[in-house]
Amino acid sequence: MYLIEWQMWMLLIDRAHSTDPKAKNSESASQLVYASDEEKDVQAARQKASSRPKMRGPVYKYSDHILEARAGASEDKRGLISILSTMVIALIILGTVATAHYATELISSIANVDSTIDGHALFLVTFFLALTSCYTAAYLKYGLKITRLEMFTSRHLLVRFNRLTGQVHLHRPLYCGGVVTLPWHGITSSAAPGGNGGALTLSLFWSSQTTKMLYPEIVWIGKVSTNPHEIQAEWEFIRRFMDEGPEGLPRPRITSHFPWPWQAFTPQFEGLSHYFRHSSQIIKLGLVLISPAFLIIGLGHWLSLLLCWKPRWPKIIREAGLPGKPIPPLTTLADRPPHIQERLRQNAHLWAIRPGQRPAKKPRATRRRAKPGNQSTTDKESSTDETHRADRPQT
Repeated sequence: MYLIEWQMWMLLIDRAHSTDPKAKNSESASQLVYASDEEKDVQAARQKASSRPKMRGPVYKYSDHILEARAGASEDKRGLISILSTMVIALIILGTVATAHYATELISSIANVDSTIDGHALFLVTFFLALTSCYTAAYLKYGLKITRLEMFTSRHLLVRFNRLTGQVHLHRPLYCGGVVTLPWHGITSSAAPGGNGGALTLSLFWSSQTTKMLYPEIVWIGKVSTNPHEIQAEWEFIRRFMDEGPEGLPRPRITSHFPWPWQAFTPQFEGLSHYFRHSSQIIKLGLVLISPAFLIIGLGHWLSLLLCWKPRWPKIIREAGLPGKPIPPLTTLADRPPHIQERLRQNAHLWAIRPGQRPAKKPRATRRRAKPGNQSTTDKESSTDETHRADRPQT
C-alpha cells in the first residue's frame, strides 16, 4: 500500500546520489525545471477546473475549516503483501510450535528413570530450531520492512486541509517521510487546467522551492478513476473549499475509520466502473472471469486493515484553527534527524529549480544532402553549359 511513498522517500535520502560524482554533474529531469515553469503551474492551480465540484472520498472529516481525506497512491492494490506476509508468519509459527513439541518430548525422555535421550526427538528439535531461526532472522532483516507497508502500521495515509491556517498536513509513517505541514499557497495539481489530465489519481505537488526543505513533496488523494472529469471535480472541490469556503459545496459522505469488510473489497474495483460500461463484451467477460482474484486480494486487504491501527494526528494539528490555539509551524529541514538532514543536503541538487525563464529553443537548421546519383537542376544546367563551351570553336 505504501510502496510508492516508501520508494520515493528512499530516493530522497539515497546515499548513491550524494556519493556519485557523475550524478552531481548530470542534467537530471528535475534540474530542467525553471522558476517560470513553476509559477505557471501554481497559477494554473488557482484557476477553476470544473463547474461541478464533488469529493468522491473517502472523506474522514469535514467541517467549516477542516477537510480530511484518504491519501496514498496504491490503496486499490493493497492486500497482496499481506497475503504473502501471512504465509511467511504462519511458517514461522508452525516451526516454533513444532520445535516446542519435540523439545517437550526430548525433555520427557531425559526426565525418565533411565535418563535415555531420544535421538529422534533430538534430531527434530535441532532441525526445526535451525530452520525456524533462519526463517525468523531472514524475515526480521529483510521481510518485516516490506510487511509494514501494509500491516502493523497506520491504517491509512491521510491528508488534512485547514482553510483557517492555510496549511496542508500529510500523515505518513516515519519510513515514508513522517507527518509534515505544508503551505496551501504554492501547491500544484495534476487536475489543474493544463495539468496531467490522463492521471488515474488526483495528485498534489509542492516543489523544493515551496517546501523550503530542499526536496519536493507529492501526495495522491482519493480513489482511482479512468474519468478525468471526476478527478478535476475533486480538485475543484478542494480548491474552492480552501480559497472560498464550504458554502455552496455538496457535503461529502463521511467514512468511518473502523475497518468494515466493504472498505476492503470496494477499492479493488475503483476505476473499473467507467471502464466496464464503455468496454466490449469480451473485456467485460474477462473482468468477470478474473473477479475471484479481486476477491482474494480483498481478503488480504481486510486482513491488513484489521492488523493496522487508526492514524492519529499530533495535538497541535488537531487543535489548529480553534480559538486561542497556536498555528502549527511549517515543516523545515531542521525537523529531520541530523543524518537525514545531511542526506537531503547532499541530494538537493537533484530537485533544484533554475531561476528565471526557460530559454527559447534554437531553431534547428536542416540541410538535406543530395542523394548519390541524383543531380539537381542547377548542376545539370551548369554541366550542359560547360559542354556547349567546349564544343565552340576558339577564335
